[in-house]
Order: sequence, then C-alpha cells, then structure tokens
Amino acid sequence: MSRSAPVAPIAQSPRDDLESRQPPPPGCRRFRSASPASCCLPTFAKPGPGLPLVKKVIAEFLGTFILIFSAAATPIVNQKYDGAATLLGAATSAGLAVCVVIISIGHISGAHLNPSVTIAFAAARHFPWTHVPGYVVAQVLGSTAASFALKAIFHPFHSGGVTVPTLSTAQAFFLEFVITFTLMFVIVAVATDTRAVRELAGVAIGATVLLNVLVAG
Repeated sequence: MSRSAPVAPIAQSPRDDLESRQPPPPGCRRFRSASPASCCLPTFAKPGPGLPLVKKVIAEFLGTFILIFSAAATPIVNQKYDGAATLLGAATSAGLAVCVVIISIGHISGAHLNPSVTIAFAAARHFPWTHVPGYVVAQVLGSTAASFALKAIFHPFHSGGVTVPTLSTAQAFFLEFVITFTLMFVIVAVATDTRAVRELAGVAIGATVLLNVLVAG
C-alpha cells in the first residue's frame, strides 16, 4: 500500500505576513475569524476617508433638510387636499426620503441625519467624538431650515406636519420607545456587521421608517 506524498504548505507572501502582523487602525475592531483586510467594521455610517469635515457637515445639513422637508410636506399636502395622500402616502414619503438620502450622501458623511444616531455611533466607537458637535449642529440647522421652508411654502397649511399624540402620555412614550428601538436596531445591524449588505442599507432603513410611520401614525 503506497503512501501519498505529503502536501507542502502554502507559502505566505511577505506582504500577507506583514498585513497579518499589523494592528488594526484606531477605532477599528478585529474579529477572531476575520481576515486582515476586513478587520474594520464596514459601515455606511462611517464617513468617507480623506474628506474634510466641512464637506461632511454640509452633507449632513442637506440630507437632514431633504428628509424633514419631504417627510413633513406629505402630511401638509394630505391636509390641504382633504386626505388625498393618506397615511400610506406619508409613510412612503418618509421612507423614500431616508432611502435616497442615505444612498446619495452615505459615502460622504455617513448619512446619520439624527443626533441620536451620531451619538450612538460615537458611543460605540464607530465615529470620532470630535466630529459629533459639527454633525449635531448641522442636523439641527438642517431640520430647522426645512421647517421654515415648509412654513413659507405651505402657510397656512403647515399644521399638517405637526405630530400631536392621540394616546395617553404613557402609551405615547411606550410607542415611541418601541419604534425608536426598532429603527436603531436596524441601523446598528446593517451598519456594524461585516456580513450585512452595505448597498441595501438605505433600503432597509428606509423600509423601517416606513413601517414605523404605519405603526405609530
């Protein structure tokens, strides 16, 4: 009975050996089963490398403006035309706005669009704390500018964009907790898992916003 010849081990190139010994970049986490090339968590919420902060802040301002303007304009139009848009129309408008904004500026600023998202990523060490103030200011200014634009365009029908709870305070609080948890769960899931499909992040988050509006009104 003949013995099979021993199989020679695959030689590792000097470049691969060097990469395997290099520590991950600051702020990145290495998984035990991950290769050196994928040690960093890929995320749509991670701004494009090499871009100046001012461009990222401007992108956040524009993205937040588009989101708030679109999401609030549909209820105003719905009120103006006696319910023509319906709840489904308002939910679809908000979801599509989130989707297109993430796809269009996600590679620039990360498309956080919300101070809670920015702070959450910074707390999880996926975003530098030094950029948080600029992002939050841009998001607040963008939403404020969208509100004034809506008032200037649709006055006196601007009350359609105001959300007024029809439940008790406790019920409204619990409902807001559930839909906020759902949204943040999806954002973190698609943004921090290396197995997630980055190209579908905008679709997943936009669909979650649509679902939340349908559930909570």
